[in-house]
This record gives sequence, structure tokens and C-alpha cells, in this order.
Amino acid sequence: MGEAMESREVIRRVIGFGGAGRIGYDLPAPWPSDVVHGGMGWDPAFEPRRWMEGETECWTDEWGCTWQRLGSVSKGEVREGAIGEWSALERYEPPDLGLAARYEKARAAFEGAGGKYRIGHIPGCAFNISRKLRRLDRFLEDCLLEPERVRRLNALVMDEIEKAVRRHAEAGADAVMFPEDWGTQDRLLVSPRTWRDLFRPSFERLCGAAAAVGVDVWMHSCGNVWEIIDDLVGAGVKVLQFDQPELYGTERLGAALAGRVTLFSPVDIQRTLQTRDREAIREAARRLVKAFGSHGGGFIAKRYADEAAIGLEPEWQDAACEAFVEFGGAADLAE
Repeated sequence: MGEAMESREVIRRVIGFGGAGRIGYDLPAPWPSDVVHGGMGWDPAFEPRRWMEGETECWTDEWGCTWQRLGSVSKGEVREGAIGEWSALERYEPPDLGLAARYEKARAAFEGAGGKYRIGHIPGCAFNISRKLRRLDRFLEDCLLEPERVRRLNALVMDEIEKAVRRHAEAGADAVMFPEDWGTQDRLLVSPRTWRDLFRPSFERLCGAAAAVGVDVWMHSCGNVWEIIDDLVGAGVKVLQFDQPELYGTERLGAALAGRVTLFSPVDIQRTLQTRDREAIREAARRLVKAFGSHGGGFIAKRYADEAAIGLEPEWQDAACEAFVEFGGAADLAE
């Protein structure tokens, strides 16, 4: 039955712990993939500006933030936010994420997806955008010193994010996925209490908007977010995308997520892939499949896309992909 099931149904059952008969896959050819991704485009009227300052590349984004980076590997970071002073919040006008033209490529991708599960990408929940509008160091201070202004800024951002959720649903998405890196190597960027006070409402708003139009919510987060996993699940996040599952310990994290939320993950990009040890990589893939995928669902295997950024030769993720396919079938998921 599992082999005859179309990919879209496999992913739905993996997420819903409904007995897919195998794990889910989001791997590049020649390995299998059950999903199609569709991104949100720029406003066609927006004209980005780029320039060089010595060896530093600079540019502006449509939210009005100025970015910079050295070299070509880094994604860069905000040098100056669009709301450098809080007085600017009163006159700030965000980009309109409800413009239909932004979703034309996503619609085309989804229409050509066949039987695959369709994921539409949005730029964050509140934090990933708010922290850029103020700049990260300032925004973390704001969380303690200016909580009411943080709430107002988050609400402004969420007005636009809700538009993006609805537009992706109209385009044919089965899910929306967003990035918010909330963890350092050992803890949250803010206290759990502060997170629950200022940011959990945004997650509940996002998940509520998604549920209203029938799409799932997938979240990417780097770092250790152990302290808020229960909050994320309670808010309605269906899939957690972690690139460093060994920060928690595979078995420990598997026990915490089992039957509740699905993990979408490569073999750990920091602790395991970097060993360049084929057998260690294969064993890590097997443990991920067993710890997360043995509950009638619960695991979707992926490959980390930016190998240059983590200084890794392709052969080591090739080994992980081979192992995911080898161990991801029904026989290996048996208890």
C-alpha cells in the first residue's frame, strides 16, 4: 500500500502519524522527493539597490533594511534596520505581502507538482522580520526594555504574514514554512518567559490563520529550542525543521516529539557530517529514522542545501541520502 500511495498522501500521513509505511523524503535527484517548494517573490515594483564598500557587499531589502556581507558564502546580516528609532514606527509602511503577483511562481510550481506535497515559503513569523527592522542587538534589548513597542511591531508584521498564508493557500499550498532561528548552541536567545509573553501569540496567530485555510505549518529553527518545543506544538506547528538534532541527543529529542510533531532533518550538520566518517553518517541516519519515524509517521529526511556554507564535500551528504533511503522503508520502521 505504501508504494502505491502518492507522495502528497505519504507526507500527510507522516505528519498526522497515520501509518504512511515509510518516512517522507525531500532529497535531490537521484534520490526521492515527496515535496515541491514554492517561494514568495518580491513586489514587482521593488528595485533593490546593491553597492560595494571596499570588500563589503551592501544592499537594501523591500522592508527598508540595509544589509552587508564579506565574501560570497555568508547570507549577510542587517547593518541598519528600517526602524532605527522607535519614532519611525508610527510612519512605517511595510511591503504588501498580499500582492497576487508575488505568488505566480509558487502557483506554477504547485500546478506542476503532480502528486507531491506543496510547501509555500513565507519570510518568518514575527521575530524573523521584527528583529531585522530594529536590528538584532537592539531588538533583543527591546524585548526587555520596550515590550509594548515590540508587541506593536510584531502585530504590524503579522498583518502581512497572514496575507502571505492566505495567498499561498489560494496558490495551492498544502503547508507554509518559515525560518526563525531562536536558539544559541545551548539555550534560547531570550528567556522562555519572555518568549511566551512576546512571541507565542504570534505563533498562535500564524497557526490559526493557516488552520483557517487548511494548510499545515512547518518551522525551521537553528540552535537549541528545547525550552519551547511544547509551546510550538501547542501553538499548532506540525513540522519542526532542525539541522542540528544532536544538540538535543537523537533519542532524547525523539522521545519528546514522538507521536506529537514531525522532525524534518538532515544528518546533523555540525557534529556528524563534519566527521566525514561514512559509517558514522550512516548510523546517524539510521538512528534518526528509528527515533522519529517509528510512530506511524514522524520523520522527513532532507539534505542540507548549502554545502559550501558548512564546508562540506557532496560525498558525505550522498552517504546520508543513501542511508535514509535504505533505512526509511516499512521493515526498518517496525518496532
